[in-house]
This record gives sequence, structure tokens and C-alpha cells, in this order.
Amino acid sequence: MRQHATEARARCGGGSSDEREDGDVAGPLQGVRVVEFAGLGPGPFCGMLLADLGADVVRIDRRSRGGGLVGSLGATSLLDRGKRSIALDLKDDADLAVVRALVARADVLLEGFRPGVMERLGLGPEQAHALNPALVYGRMTGWGQTGPLAHSAGHDIGYIALTGALGATGRPGERPAPPINLLGDFGGGGVFLALGAVAALLHARATGEGQVVDAAIVDGTAVLTTMIHGMLDTGAWTDARGANLLDTGAPFYDVYACADGTFLAVGALEEQFYAALLEGLGLAGDPTLPDRSDLAAWPALRARFAEVIGSRTRAEWWAVFAGTDACVAPAWSLLEATSDEHNRERGVFVEVDGVVQPGVAPRFSATPGAVGAVPTAGQHDAEIRAELGM
Repeated sequence: MRQHATEARARCGGGSSDEREDGDVAGPLQGVRVVEFAGLGPGPFCGMLLADLGADVVRIDRRSRGGGLVGSLGATSLLDRGKRSIALDLKDDADLAVVRALVARADVLLEGFRPGVMERLGLGPEQAHALNPALVYGRMTGWGQTGPLAHSAGHDIGYIALTGALGATGRPGERPAPPINLLGDFGGGGVFLALGAVAALLHARATGEGQVVDAAIVDGTAVLTTMIHGMLDTGAWTDARGANLLDTGAPFYDVYACADGTFLAVGALEEQFYAALLEGLGLAGDPTLPDRSDLAAWPALRARFAEVIGSRTRAEWWAVFAGTDACVAPAWSLLEATSDEHNRERGVFVEVDGVVQPGVAPRFSATPGAVGAVPTAGQHDAEIRAELGM
């Protein structure tokens, strides 16, 4: 049982959230041991997902030879929630012995360095599997372990640009609009590494054979565009930004400004949902309304929607559409979303140690996950060394 499970944790199960009071570790990954080398973005996000689902994630923070901590976000990053932290100098032989001891007993290792860095430290897959043949060795990079860009620096915006996902995002005639770093770093990166780690763990437990999981953001982001590529192949999608059914090309799948300067999201694709939209807008049966099946009429239809929606505030429209099948929703800001009635009742956001943050997803009926406290760098040094007999 992890000692740090007694820290504040918010349980996320079948639609409710509360503080754990029994000290039990929650989640379907209980008993899984993960070693994570501290980094930024998608790697820590993967570790967070595993920790949320009950894995014992030990984060190795960097300790300089002078004793100070370097390269760690520490208590500033919610991506480190539910983990334990030990601070080590990876160039110190004694500390490397601690790393090797952690690797020897781990189920999963997560690292996000450029290709070759772990090998130079003597901690590459070959060395790790010599210590632990069943180890799942998870590698998180932007470009992947191979290819002409493998050793190049990069960030989310470049990875999604190379896959075509960025170029497809935005309105016609305007610059592509990066969806912050949700699409590449976290969607195409961290989530795919977590999936790969769990899949490889199932294989390792069945066969005793570990393996390397090469999770590249370009790979994962490309996979996220699979449906769009299928539509391109059939002619249902054109290779142009903002000209298609799901990219704001269609006036009934777009975002509109309200009278108070806020925005309303409209996604009435199907006929019955479109009918509900027109009913709520007061346009049902209007003979002057352009035909939505006529693509040439889309600009005129968009103008009518913009005019009508712009005549009321977002709150007034939400009073009309909430609970209907019109597929309309207020475009909340990040902070507004935490107070939304549906999100509150479902426990989409939880509060842990005074910090409001997203809860655990997905939800499990028998083994619900939990949100843990964020550790400070090196907080669990003595505890972890004691477990290792060091």
C-alpha cells in the first residue's frame, strides 16, 4: 500500500467526487509501479493518467551536484498529482544505483528525453531490460525515435503542423489556429503513451516479455486524423481549411457571437437536431430561410444565424436551448466551465488542496480512480529509499 495514499485524494467514480477518508488506493492500476523521469508536457501527463487510475508513480526529479533541484516544476504542476518524488543526480554513481533499483522493480518506465540521452546515461532499453526483462519502456518524443527529424528540437505546434492537423484547423483565408497544446502534446502524445504502456503491460504480464513503446506525437496526432483521411478518400472532405462539415464550413456547425460579446457553439448536424435549432431560434417554418442542403446558400444561412443569435445574450440563449436536442452549448471560458451546472453535478472538476482541477477520466464502476496531491520535488526521498533498502 502506498503511504502517500493517505494524502488528500478526490475520488472520481460513477458521477460523484469526494475526499478519500479511508486511506485506500483507488483505481484499476493499483499495484502497478511506474518510474517517471521528470519532464514537461506529454510525458508527465501520461504519468498523471496512470497515477489517477491507481498506479504508484515515482517521479525522478533532478538534483544538481550542489544539492539544489533543477529541471522540475515541483508543486507548480498539476500534471504531477498523485505521484511521489525522489530527487537524484543522474551523473552521480550512488544516485544511479537508486535509479537502477527503481527500474529493477518497476512495471513501467516513462522518459521524454531526445533519442540517445537515456543510452548515454546507461539507462537505455538494453540496460533496463538487463535489470528487468518484463519492463515496459515508454519513450515520449515529438518526432519519434527514428526519422530525419528524430534529433531535432520541437514543440506541439510543429508536430501538429507536420501531420496536417494544424493546417486543417481554422477559418478559410485566415491563419491556422493552434488548439493550444491539447491536440499534439496531450491528445497525440500523452494519451497514446498511456495506451501503449497499458497494452504493453498486459503483454508483459502474459508473457514475461517487456518491450519499448515508441510514442511519437506526430504518430499519435496523425492517428487522430484517421476519420478525416477516410472522408478525404471518399470525397466527403476537401483539403481546404474551414470549408467542410466539421471545421466551421457549415453554418449549422459553427460558433456565433451573442449580444453580450460571448459565444454560442452550434452543432446541429442531423435533420432532427437542425429542426430543434430552428425552433429555438424562432426560424422554424420561415420560408425565407436559405436551404441548408444547398452549399451555395451557406453564406446567406450563416448570416441569418449570426443576426438572430447576435440579438440575445448567451445566458438568454442557454435558457432556451439547455436540455434540448438542438446541440447548442455556451462556449464557456476555462474558469466558467468549472461552475457549469452539468459539470458540477457530474463532478467533472474537483477541488484538491484548494485547487480546482479536472477530475479522473474515464470512470470505472468497480475501481474508481482518484486525484492525488501534488508532491514537492524530493518530498518522498527517505520513504522511497527505505522501500528500496537503501
